[in-house]
Amino acid sequence: MNAPPPDLEHPSGLEAHLRGLEQLYAAAPINQRFISRLTLAEAGRARIDFTVEERHFHAAGAAHGAVYFKMLDDAAFFAANGLVSDRFLLTTAFNLHFSRPMAAGPAVAEGQWVSGRRRVLVAEARIVDAAGEECARGTGTFMRSRIALAGLDGYRTEA
Repeated sequence: MNAPPPDLEHPSGLEAHLRGLEQLYAAAPINQRFISRLTLAEAGRARIDFTVEERHFHAAGAAHGAVYFKMLDDAAFFAANGLVSDRFLLTTAFNLHFSRPMAAGPAVAEGQWVSGRRRVLVAEARIVDAAGEECARGTGTFMRSRIALAGLDGYRTEA
C-alpha cells in the first residue's frame, strides 16, 4: 500500500514532495540522453540546467526543436506538478515560440505556474542560453491524471 501524498501545507511535506519530483525527473529514461538537472526551490517554480551537445543538432548546426520542446515542457510541467502532491500531471497542450538558435553549451529552462490548481493547471517556461539571451518560451496546460505519484518508480518522499 502506498503512503498518503505529502501535505503541501506543511514545510516538511512540501520539501519531501519537491525532492521526490527531482528524483522522478532524474529517474526518467529520456534524461539519460541529456546532461540536465532539475531544481525545485519552491512549489510553482522549476529550473532545469542543461547542456546542449552537438549530438542534439539538426542539419544546420544548432539545437533541434525537440530539445527546446523537451526542456520547456519539463520546466513548465514540474513547476505545475510542484503544486500537486497526489497525481502525476499530463501535458494536454503546449505552445512553443522560438526566438533564437541554441549553440552547444550550457542553458537554463525556467518554469513558472500561472493558474489553475484543481483539474487543469497552466504553466509557462523559457530557455536562456549561456550569454543570457532568451532562445524560446512556451506555455502549457497540464491535467491531473489517474496515475498516483507515490506509485511511480523514482518518486520517493521518505527521509
